[in-house]
Amino acid sequence: MSLGQALATAMSGLRANQAALALVSSNVANAETPGYIKKSLIQTATTTADYGSSVRVAGVNRELDAFVQAQLRTEMSGAAYANIRSTFLANLQGVYGNPDSTGTLESAFNTLTTAIQALSTSPDSQSARIGVINAAQAIAQQLNQASQGVQALRNTAENGLASSVSTANNAMSQIAAINNQLLSGNQTDASTASLLDQRDQYINQLSQLMDIKVVANDSNQVSVFTTSGVQLVGVEAAKLTFDAQGTVTPNTFWNADPTKSALGTLNIYFPHGGSMDLIATNSIRSGAIAGYIELRDKTLVQAQSQLDQLAASLSSTLSDQTVAGTPASTAGGDGFDLDLAGLQNGNVIHVSYKDNVTGQTHNLSIVRVDDPSLLPLPNSTTNDPNDEVIGVDFSGGIGSVVTQLNAALGGANLQFSNPSGTTLRVLDDGAANQSDVLSASTTKTITAANSGAPQFSLFTDGNVAYTGAIGANGSQQIGLAARITVNTGLLADPAQLVAYGPGTASGDTTRPDFILSQLTNASMYYSPQTGVGTPSAPYKGTLLNYTQQFLSTQGNAADAAKQLADGQSVVLNTLQNKMDATSGVNIDDEMAHLLALQNAYSANARVMSAIKDMYTALLQSM
Repeated sequence: MSLGQALATAMSGLRANQAALALVSSNVANAETPGYIKKSLIQTATTTADYGSSVRVAGVNRELDAFVQAQLRTEMSGAAYANIRSTFLANLQGVYGNPDSTGTLESAFNTLTTAIQALSTSPDSQSARIGVINAAQAIAQQLNQASQGVQALRNTAENGLASSVSTANNAMSQIAAINNQLLSGNQTDASTASLLDQRDQYINQLSQLMDIKVVANDSNQVSVFTTSGVQLVGVEAAKLTFDAQGTVTPNTFWNADPTKSALGTLNIYFPHGGSMDLIATNSIRSGAIAGYIELRDKTLVQAQSQLDQLAASLSSTLSDQTVAGTPASTAGGDGFDLDLAGLQNGNVIHVSYKDNVTGQTHNLSIVRVDDPSLLPLPNSTTNDPNDEVIGVDFSGGIGSVVTQLNAALGGANLQFSNPSGTTLRVLDDGAANQSDVLSASTTKTITAANSGAPQFSLFTDGNVAYTGAIGANGSQQIGLAARITVNTGLLADPAQLVAYGPGTASGDTTRPDFILSQLTNASMYYSPQTGVGTPSAPYKGTLLNYTQQFLSTQGNAADAAKQLADGQSVVLNTLQNKMDATSGVNIDDEMAHLLALQNAYSANARVMSAIKDMYTALLQSM
């Protein structure tokens, strides 16, 4: 090897050492920078003439564990989803109150029953009557406030979706922009490595919002998809849109049909045309966006249903009166006469009959409906799994009702007629003996306080009675918790708590005893939409049982969500530590590397100094 070749080799070593020192400096400076990946030189040996090798800097290497990074992104999505659910359910627990504490629905209900017990003992006591009114107002206000709290959480979720979409669009556009920069640039230099770090940060940001998978190619570019297969980013980025609808109320719901939806939906528009509703297709299944969608459209809707069901049951159990039909018999068959006077929208006619051919007993719930566009009604309308629900349009009068019932139930060998006035007669098939009518009754809402019956509307839907009416906006039960109030007539005249008819004695306990019995002993079915029970086996129990059940269910859900979030946090932290250990900067390692570089630099410098001395000696000898 000539002296010139030796000098060139030593200089290549110095240049490589200088580049390595610059990377060590960069690594140390960015040791605490989020998302920074440790860098090292890619060095290759090149043959120099006949002897020896020079060193060439081929590029910069990111010491990245791609497998751990992919796992980390998956857990980022899961952790964001779990944390949002845990936070919202903890806030919902605050809305409901902790079980067995004061200021909760359960404590308000117990206060009401205690006040009724006092009234039942002293019905002529003005203070006892006022005590009942105050307790009734307290539970109504508790339901109002709880409903407001639930809708405030739904509104927060709606706003969270809008903010997440904005963040996601920025991240996707940045990923696409960096993809294009990498396509035209050097594939291994320091600036490329820095761009890769930046892109990874945006991908991590996106992974916290939704579940994604990343596919890289040989040109340092990546394509980003949801785990369901929807492409978000390639050379160009798709765009997400979210049409936030403003204030969220108990009557606003998301629907896959845009004409029926009252809440914002999440659409994706692809760079070369076409779009997709990501909510309707369930394309996002984890991350913050999935968490917000589930909370807004399922979890918190169910919470509102729990409150509405309590408000509806509290109202109807005190105001609904069931009256058995009068036995009727003609040459054509046997059955019952039912007086439909006072039957209101949402009230029910009950008919039980036996099919003698199959031996099966059928329980019919014939529901009054005043809008034919709402028919037919689902069997879930009454919550009773044993009921066969038939909605009948009453807007055309009783003649139309008879016609509809005969058309609907003629095959069951039942005969309906209107012998006079508001009387509905239901008979079996008589001599054919293919069916027997076993019982028939009506359940009506009693609105007048002095009707002569103990039932009355202690609670109302604003200024109207709660009848379970079904209208264009759905059941009257929806949002009832936000509207329930104490009957204004009772506020004006507390004596109505006792006086159920003309001439009722001030010490009569009939109505107080009825109210107490209904509140503490009446057992009824509750909608499976509340999350308590199932469609095939809905929950049945007293008002207090139901209240305790859904409060307990909510408490358990909040605890489970917290445990899941805590567990997800542990997994995420473990993977983050593993990522830091494999791809992050270790100061001790960098210092050790720095010492090695100093020694190598010094050695190369000594080689150059020796070559200089040789050149000097050679020149002096000439």
